[in-house]
Amino acid sequence: MKKVSFDFNHIPDLPAFYGEFARQFELTDEFGANLDALWDEVTGGIALPVEIDFLNLNASRKRRFGALILLFEEAEEELEGELRLNLLEKPAAKAKG
Repeated sequence: MKKVSFDFNHIPDLPAFYGEFARQFELTDEFGANLDALWDEVTGGIALPVEIDFLNLNASRKRRFGALILLFEEAEEELEGELRLNLLEKPAAKAKG
């Protein structure tokens, strides 16, 4: 399963998220950079299965990006295991060894 991370310490707003999403999933300039276009990509455009980590997502950022989080949660439910979303307040610790 492919794993993609979005660090919200470096994503101040939705336009920045759309840009980073397009970069990480190698989307063309045709990507509409709005919630409808994002839904279309997540549910039928990007390669699945995929695990997506939202890093450094504190309470304030969860409120600011609420519509985005809801979209990914709904896609996770609709795609029945093909997409996994992890909301993390801090980056995951790296394994030692």
